[in-house]
Amino acid sequence: MPLRLSSLFLLCTAVLLAAEPTLTLNVWPGLPPGDKPNLGEEKHEAGNMVRGVVTTPTLAVYRPAKEKDTGAAVLIAPGGGFFQLSMGHEGADVATWLNTLGVTGIVLKYRIPAREGMARSLPMTQDAQRALSIIRSKASEWGIDPNRIGLCGFSAGGEVAVNVLSNPGLRLYEAIDDFDRADLRPNFSLLIYSGGILNPDAKSPALKESIVFTKDTPPAFLSVSDDDKGAQQTALLYVALKRAGVPAELHIWAEGGHGYGIRPGKLPHTTWPARAADWLAVRGYLKPASTSGKLP
Repeated sequence: MPLRLSSLFLLCTAVLLAAEPTLTLNVWPGLPPGDKPNLGEEKHEAGNMVRGVVTTPTLAVYRPAKEKDTGAAVLIAPGGGFFQLSMGHEGADVATWLNTLGVTGIVLKYRIPAREGMARSLPMTQDAQRALSIIRSKASEWGIDPNRIGLCGFSAGGEVAVNVLSNPGLRLYEAIDDFDRADLRPNFSLLIYSGGILNPDAKSPALKESIVFTKDTPPAFLSVSDDDKGAQQTALLYVALKRAGVPAELHIWAEGGHGYGIRPGKLPHTTWPARAADWLAVRGYLKPASTSGKLP
Protein backbone atom coordinates (compact mmCIF):
# COMPACT_ATOMS: atom_id res chain seq x y z
CA MET A 1 0.00 0.00 0.00
CA PRO A 2 1.55 3.37 -0.99
CA LEU A 3 2.82 5.44 1.93
CA ARG A 4 1.23 8.77 1.04
CA LEU A 5 -0.65 10.95 3.58
CA SER A 6 0.67 8.94 6.51
CA SER A 7 4.23 9.39 5.27
CA LEU A 8 3.76 13.14 4.92
CA PHE A 9 2.39 13.36 8.47
CA LEU A 10 5.25 11.31 9.85
CA LEU A 11 7.73 13.41 7.89
CA CYS A 12 6.45 16.67 9.37
CA THR A 13 6.50 15.15 12.86
CA ALA A 14 10.01 13.78 12.34
CA VAL A 15 11.43 17.11 11.21
CA LEU A 16 9.86 18.93 14.15
CA LEU A 17 11.01 16.30 16.64
CA ALA A 18 14.46 15.41 15.32
CA ALA A 19 15.95 12.79 17.58
CA GLU A 20 19.37 12.61 19.14
CA PRO A 21 21.75 9.94 17.80
CA THR A 22 21.89 6.67 19.68
CA LEU A 23 25.60 6.42 19.05
CA THR A 24 28.38 8.51 17.52
CA LEU A 25 31.72 7.08 16.44
CA ASN A 26 34.78 8.11 14.45
CA VAL A 27 35.21 6.79 10.92
CA TRP A 28 38.99 6.46 11.21
CA PRO A 29 41.08 5.29 14.19
CA GLY A 30 43.56 8.11 13.63
CA LEU A 31 44.50 10.55 10.89
CA PRO A 32 42.44 9.85 7.73
CA PRO A 33 44.36 8.69 4.63
CA GLY A 34 46.26 11.48 2.90
CA ASP A 35 45.47 14.05 5.59
CA LYS A 36 47.92 16.25 7.48
CA PRO A 37 47.54 17.33 11.12
CA ASN A 38 46.39 20.82 12.17
CA LEU A 39 44.41 21.65 9.03
CA GLY A 40 41.98 23.92 10.85
CA GLU A 41 38.87 23.97 13.03
CA GLU A 42 35.21 23.20 12.52
CA LYS A 43 32.65 25.97 12.86
CA HIS A 44 29.11 25.06 13.89
CA GLU A 45 26.32 27.45 12.98
CA ALA A 46 22.58 27.62 13.43
CA GLY A 47 20.60 24.99 11.56
CA ASN A 48 23.22 22.29 12.14
CA MET A 49 25.51 23.77 9.49
CA VAL A 50 29.19 22.81 9.70
CA ARG A 51 31.77 25.02 8.01
CA GLY A 52 35.53 25.34 8.09
CA VAL A 53 37.57 22.16 8.10
CA VAL A 54 36.37 18.69 9.10
CA THR A 55 39.40 16.58 10.02
CA THR A 56 37.65 13.88 12.08
CA PRO A 57 34.85 12.25 10.09
CA THR A 58 32.11 10.72 12.23
CA LEU A 59 29.04 8.54 12.02
CA ALA A 60 25.90 9.48 13.97
CA VAL A 61 23.61 6.45 14.31
CA TYR A 62 19.88 7.03 14.69
CA ARG A 63 17.93 3.88 15.56
CA PRO A 64 14.17 3.44 15.03
CA ALA A 65 11.83 2.26 17.78
CA LYS A 66 12.36 -1.45 18.45
CA GLU A 67 8.77 -2.31 17.53
CA LYS A 68 9.18 -0.65 14.11
CA ASP A 69 12.74 -1.71 13.28
CA THR A 70 12.90 -3.39 9.86
CA GLY A 71 16.63 -4.13 9.99
CA ALA A 72 17.32 -1.85 7.01
CA ALA A 73 19.85 1.00 7.27
CA VAL A 74 20.85 4.01 5.17
CA LEU A 75 24.12 5.94 5.23
CA ILE A 76 23.35 9.64 4.64
CA ALA A 77 25.86 11.98 2.96
CA PRO A 78 24.70 15.61 3.35
CA GLY A 79 25.40 18.28 0.77
CA GLY A 80 27.21 21.57 1.03
CA GLY A 81 29.49 21.97 -1.96
CA PHE A 82 32.47 20.46 -0.11
CA PHE A 83 32.96 23.71 1.84
CA GLN A 84 30.16 23.14 4.37
CA LEU A 85 27.85 20.34 5.53
CA SER A 86 24.07 20.65 5.86
CA MET A 87 23.86 18.32 8.85
CA GLY A 88 20.23 19.19 9.66
CA HIS A 89 17.76 19.11 6.76
CA GLU A 90 20.08 16.86 4.72
CA GLY A 91 21.33 14.83 7.67
CA ALA A 92 19.75 14.40 11.10
CA ASP A 93 16.24 15.23 9.86
CA VAL A 94 16.60 12.62 7.11
CA ALA A 95 17.71 10.02 9.66
CA THR A 96 14.72 10.84 11.86
CA TRP A 97 12.39 10.42 8.86
CA LEU A 98 13.95 7.07 8.06
CA ASN A 99 13.31 6.04 11.66
CA THR A 100 9.57 6.51 11.07
CA LEU A 101 9.88 3.87 8.34
CA GLY A 102 11.69 1.49 10.69
CA VAL A 103 15.07 2.20 9.06
CA THR A 104 18.30 3.03 10.88
CA GLY A 105 19.64 6.37 9.63
CA ILE A 106 23.40 6.93 9.86
CA VAL A 107 24.65 10.45 9.13
CA LEU A 108 28.16 10.78 7.76
CA LYS A 109 30.11 13.91 8.64
CA TYR A 110 32.75 13.62 5.95
CA ARG A 111 35.90 15.64 5.43
CA ILE A 112 35.72 19.15 4.00
CA PRO A 113 37.03 21.02 2.11
CA ALA A 114 38.95 19.39 -0.76
CA ARG A 115 42.53 18.55 0.20
CA GLU A 116 45.58 19.89 -1.59
CA GLY A 117 47.24 17.17 -3.63
CA MET A 118 44.14 14.92 -3.64
CA ALA A 119 41.36 14.62 -6.22
CA ARG A 120 38.50 16.96 -5.31
CA SER A 121 36.05 14.39 -3.96
CA LEU A 122 38.49 11.62 -3.00
CA PRO A 123 38.62 12.27 0.78
CA MET A 124 34.83 12.31 1.04
CA THR A 125 34.50 9.15 -1.03
CA GLN A 126 37.09 7.39 1.13
CA ASP A 127 35.09 8.38 4.20
CA ALA A 128 31.87 6.97 2.68
CA GLN A 129 33.53 3.70 1.67
CA ARG A 130 35.00 3.25 5.14
CA ALA A 131 31.62 4.11 6.70
CA LEU A 132 29.82 1.43 4.66
CA SER A 133 32.39 -1.16 5.71
CA ILE A 134 31.94 -0.17 9.37
CA ILE A 135 28.16 -0.45 9.12
CA ARG A 136 28.35 -3.87 7.52
CA SER A 137 30.92 -4.99 10.09
CA LYS A 138 28.58 -3.85 12.87
CA ALA A 139 25.44 -5.27 11.22
CA SER A 140 24.97 -8.16 13.64
CA GLU A 141 25.68 -6.03 16.69
CA TRP A 142 23.32 -3.27 15.55
CA GLY A 143 20.56 -5.57 14.28
CA ILE A 144 21.04 -4.49 10.68
CA ASP A 145 20.47 -6.72 7.66
CA PRO A 146 23.83 -6.64 5.78
CA ASN A 147 21.90 -7.08 2.54
CA ARG A 148 19.73 -4.00 3.08
CA ILE A 149 22.22 -1.18 3.58
CA GLY A 150 21.54 1.86 1.42
CA LEU A 151 23.37 5.07 0.57
CA CYS A 152 21.62 8.46 0.35
CA GLY A 153 23.38 11.53 -1.02
CA PHE A 154 22.29 15.16 -1.38
CA SER A 155 23.99 17.53 -3.85
CA ALA A 156 27.75 17.19 -3.14
CA GLY A 157 26.84 14.16 -1.02
CA GLY A 158 25.16 12.81 -4.14
CA GLU A 159 28.49 13.16 -5.93
CA VAL A 160 30.09 11.11 -3.16
CA ALA A 161 27.36 8.48 -3.50
CA VAL A 162 27.83 8.28 -7.28
CA ASN A 163 31.59 7.86 -6.75
CA VAL A 164 30.92 4.93 -4.43
CA LEU A 165 28.52 3.34 -6.93
CA SER A 166 31.10 3.78 -9.71
CA ASN A 167 33.82 1.96 -7.76
CA PRO A 168 32.11 -1.26 -6.65
CA GLY A 169 34.46 -3.22 -4.44
CA LEU A 170 37.43 -0.96 -5.29
CA ARG A 171 38.65 0.54 -2.03
CA LEU A 172 40.22 3.94 -2.64
CA TYR A 173 42.57 3.65 0.32
CA GLU A 174 44.80 0.99 1.85
CA ALA A 175 42.92 -1.29 4.26
CA ILE A 176 43.92 -0.53 7.83
CA ASP A 177 41.98 -2.93 10.08
CA ASP A 178 39.30 -5.64 10.22
CA PHE A 179 36.52 -3.18 9.37
CA ASP A 180 38.02 -2.88 5.90
CA ARG A 181 37.47 -6.58 5.27
CA ALA A 182 33.72 -5.96 5.05
CA ASP A 183 32.02 -5.22 1.73
CA LEU A 184 31.83 -1.49 0.97
CA ARG A 185 29.07 -1.72 -1.63
CA PRO A 186 25.58 -0.38 -0.82
CA ASN A 187 22.51 -2.46 -1.68
CA PHE A 188 20.49 0.52 -2.94
CA SER A 189 20.82 4.28 -3.28
CA LEU A 190 18.79 7.47 -2.96
CA LEU A 191 20.34 10.18 -5.15
CA ILE A 192 18.78 13.56 -4.38
CA TYR A 193 19.75 16.44 -6.71
CA SER A 194 23.29 15.07 -7.13
CA GLY A 195 25.88 17.64 -8.18
CA GLY A 196 29.42 17.78 -9.51
CA ILE A 197 29.11 14.80 -11.82
CA LEU A 198 29.24 16.42 -15.27
CA ASN A 199 32.35 16.22 -17.45
CA PRO A 200 33.60 19.83 -17.73
CA ASP A 201 35.57 19.01 -20.89
CA ALA A 202 32.72 17.44 -22.85
CA LYS A 203 31.36 19.41 -25.84
CA SER A 204 27.81 18.48 -24.88
CA PRO A 205 26.43 17.58 -21.42
CA ALA A 206 27.83 14.23 -20.32
CA LEU A 207 28.73 12.48 -17.11
CA LYS A 208 32.34 12.29 -15.96
CA GLU A 209 34.21 9.43 -17.61
CA SER A 210 34.89 7.94 -14.17
CA ILE A 211 31.16 7.32 -13.67
CA VAL A 212 30.53 3.80 -14.89
CA PHE A 213 27.52 1.64 -14.04
CA THR A 214 27.04 -2.07 -14.71
CA LYS A 215 24.17 -4.52 -14.37
CA ASP A 216 25.46 -5.17 -10.83
CA THR A 217 25.02 -1.54 -9.76
CA PRO A 218 22.33 -1.50 -7.04
CA PRO A 219 18.85 -0.06 -7.68
CA ALA A 220 18.51 3.71 -7.39
CA PHE A 221 15.86 6.30 -6.56
CA LEU A 222 16.53 9.74 -8.07
CA SER A 223 14.87 13.09 -7.40
CA VAL A 224 15.50 16.61 -8.71
CA SER A 225 13.58 19.79 -9.57
CA ASP A 226 13.32 21.06 -13.14
CA ASP A 227 14.36 24.54 -12.02
CA ASP A 228 17.52 23.18 -10.39
CA LYS A 229 20.54 24.25 -12.47
CA GLY A 230 21.85 20.70 -12.05
CA ALA A 231 18.67 18.94 -13.15
CA GLN A 232 20.32 17.63 -16.30
CA GLN A 233 22.92 15.78 -14.24
CA THR A 234 20.26 13.71 -12.51
CA ALA A 235 18.54 12.99 -15.84
CA LEU A 236 21.83 11.78 -17.32
CA LEU A 237 22.39 9.61 -14.26
CA TYR A 238 19.05 7.94 -14.85
CA VAL A 239 19.83 7.33 -18.53
CA ALA A 240 23.24 5.85 -17.64
CA LEU A 241 21.66 3.56 -15.04
CA LYS A 242 19.03 2.36 -17.51
CA ARG A 243 21.61 1.71 -20.22
CA ALA A 244 23.42 -0.51 -17.74
CA GLY A 245 20.21 -2.38 -16.92
CA VAL A 246 19.90 -1.02 -13.38
CA PRO A 247 16.40 -0.71 -11.84
CA ALA A 248 15.79 2.99 -11.20
CA GLU A 249 12.98 5.45 -10.46
CA LEU A 250 13.29 9.12 -11.43
CA HIS A 251 11.20 12.08 -10.25
CA ILE A 252 11.61 15.53 -11.83
CA TRP A 253 9.52 18.17 -10.08
CA ALA A 254 8.38 21.39 -11.77
CA GLU A 255 9.67 23.63 -8.98
CA GLY A 256 11.82 23.44 -5.88
CA GLY A 257 15.25 24.67 -6.85
CA HIS A 258 18.24 23.15 -5.11
CA GLY A 259 19.18 22.30 -1.55
CA TYR A 260 15.73 21.90 0.05
CA GLY A 261 16.59 18.60 1.70
CA ILE A 262 13.72 17.09 3.61
CA ARG A 263 11.95 20.29 4.65
CA PRO A 264 8.16 19.89 4.53
CA GLY A 265 6.10 22.25 2.37
CA LYS A 266 3.16 22.62 0.01
CA LEU A 267 4.91 22.25 -3.36
CA PRO A 268 5.08 18.78 -4.97
CA HIS A 269 8.88 18.48 -4.65
CA THR A 270 8.50 18.25 -0.87
CA THR A 271 6.71 14.91 -1.33
CA TRP A 272 9.86 13.17 -2.53
CA PRO A 273 10.27 11.37 0.86
CA ALA A 274 6.81 9.82 0.46
CA ARG A 275 7.70 8.67 -3.04
CA ALA A 276 11.01 7.31 -1.76
CA ALA A 277 9.14 5.46 1.00
CA ASP A 278 6.86 3.90 -1.61
CA TRP A 279 9.91 2.86 -3.65
CA LEU A 280 11.67 1.37 -0.63
CA ALA A 281 8.55 -0.63 0.22
CA VAL A 282 7.98 -1.86 -3.34
CA ARG A 283 11.63 -2.93 -3.63
CA GLY A 284 11.32 -4.93 -0.39
CA TYR A 285 13.75 -2.86 1.68
CA LEU A 286 11.15 -2.26 4.42
CA LYS A 287 10.33 -5.90 5.11
CA PRO A 288 10.25 -6.92 8.80
CA ALA A 289 13.54 -7.50 10.57
CA SER A 290 14.75 -11.03 11.24
CA THR A 291 17.19 -9.97 13.97
CA SER A 292 17.20 -7.58 16.89
CA GLY A 293 20.06 -5.22 17.64
CA LYS A 294 21.90 -4.54 20.89
CA LEU A 295 21.71 -0.77 20.63
CA PRO A 296 18.81 0.75 22.61
